[in-house]
Amino acid sequence: MTSASPIVENPSHIAHLVKKAGFLSLPEELRFYILSFLLYRDLLRCTSVCKSLRRTYMSSSGLQYIVELSGQQLLLVPNTDNHTTISERLRLLRDRAHAWFKFDLHCFKTISFPAEMCDERNAVIDGHFSLWDKNTDLAWIIPIVPKRSQQTFVREWSPGTLCPMRYSDDVFMDPAQNLIAVAYFVHDETAYIDLRALDGDDVHPQAAGPKLILSGLPGYETRFATTRTELKGFGRHITLRRSLVISHVETWASEMWQLQIWDWQHSTTSNSVLSDTTLLGDFCFLGNNRLLVVTNDLKIYSIEDISQTPQLLASFQSPERWLVKKCLLPMDDIEQPQTQMQNQKSMYISDPKHRLLCITTDANRVYIISTKVFFDLDGMTPAMPIPWNDWGSSNARIFQHPCECKIHVSGNRVLQAFPVGTHMRFPEFPKEYILHMMDFSPLAVMNRRGLGRVVKEPSTIDITEYYGLYRQRLTTSLPYVEVVSNRNMEAIDLEDIWLDKDSIYMLNNVNSVNDENIRRLEVIDV
Repeated sequence: MTSASPIVENPSHIAHLVKKAGFLSLPEELRFYILSFLLYRDLLRCTSVCKSLRRTYMSSSGLQYIVELSGQQLLLVPNTDNHTTISERLRLLRDRAHAWFKFDLHCFKTISFPAEMCDERNAVIDGHFSLWDKNTDLAWIIPIVPKRSQQTFVREWSPGTLCPMRYSDDVFMDPAQNLIAVAYFVHDETAYIDLRALDGDDVHPQAAGPKLILSGLPGYETRFATTRTELKGFGRHITLRRSLVISHVETWASEMWQLQIWDWQHSTTSNSVLSDTTLLGDFCFLGNNRLLVVTNDLKIYSIEDISQTPQLLASFQSPERWLVKKCLLPMDDIEQPQTQMQNQKSMYISDPKHRLLCITTDANRVYIISTKVFFDLDGMTPAMPIPWNDWGSSNARIFQHPCECKIHVSGNRVLQAFPVGTHMRFPEFPKEYILHMMDFSPLAVMNRRGLGRVVKEPSTIDITEYYGLYRQRLTTSLPYVEVVSNRNMEAIDLEDIWLDKDSIYMLNNVNSVNDENIRRLEVIDV
């Protein structure tokens, strides 16, 4: 990835080159057109050293809009249906970015439901709240803040109705594609994933068939048992994670994991399979054609061709001997071909190559990593892990929490609930949480308009593992702007938080007027 355009490799000569080339004598439209090809950092550098170029830039809403989009790491959506002027788009984009720094946590909508209608498998995605209770096999989806151009779904699946078996093993819902995928096993060996439409019980109209099929475990003739399953999807891909215990005749049982990836719109079978006996922390999509698998290291695979084993593109050394709890990299604000008709009003989307990955560990550490490092892979040897000091220090921030934290990411923003104090009755819980909003986009400092705290200086944490036998210090320096809310929340009641490009969502466990536990989803519009 090129960091600077050739014209600005030496900024001190810009004014001389502009005068010598007669650039300012060109028609205004042509000057704007030429400057629009510069990277946004180079364009800003030009305007900072040449007064004439500064005037040219300030007189063009189009150039400023390009800089604002790139600086917030957004992509312009080509759209002939939206007739908003460029100057108005620029104003809306800047005001929107600034609104996040005001961070007013007064909710404008609440959704209440019985406590039994919620389990650990719940999510806010594409304007909907979905849940699946593994114990009862009950599933539910409702719209939260529907948009006029958006298709909405209100469905409830009672126990025993999701699949032909008594219980399903996992459920994945994607409202943007009108998709519900239900995984279940037959005799613990053959897995099926039913593909249905959310707005009915028919087979999804874009699916290659009614179900995806995973048969047996290649290369193993002995018995094995599935101990965990997890479905994830993005666009045309669906991935099933499978953790297994394999029994051997004369030795102890062993553990392994398997990931199988399908292109569900074109085939019901797949040869795209990864498996290993090393500990699998988690996995997530890095866009339409890349998969991140976190084991001992972070490995990037190409899944463009699902007729073959995923191709290893690069391996990044992990910063510690970690036990990963979760990888967060939501993709619901990324434009997909099949959803373009729904999103004709959108003016911009998040850039899939410039987002934030969040990794949480059993040691209550949070890693915020810029995904740009996973796309600049020229000259890398896939089998040789890149040392942490070569890739992580300048592309990450690490936060240490005294106990389990609540966190979510969206694009280049992070929402963290930091614990405050200790609960008197339950010492393992903090007394309260206070929310911190962090913006890691390059233009965050400019957009904050005096609000928030700018963090550019490096931060260092000490890591001790294996009962003190392994110690190291990790220093990270990815810059960000931080705003702290003025509202503290009872920690024992706050169950989860989410963040998207429009709103903040908080799931709370509260007491009703009859002293019965209910759950309430608060929606805070930004």
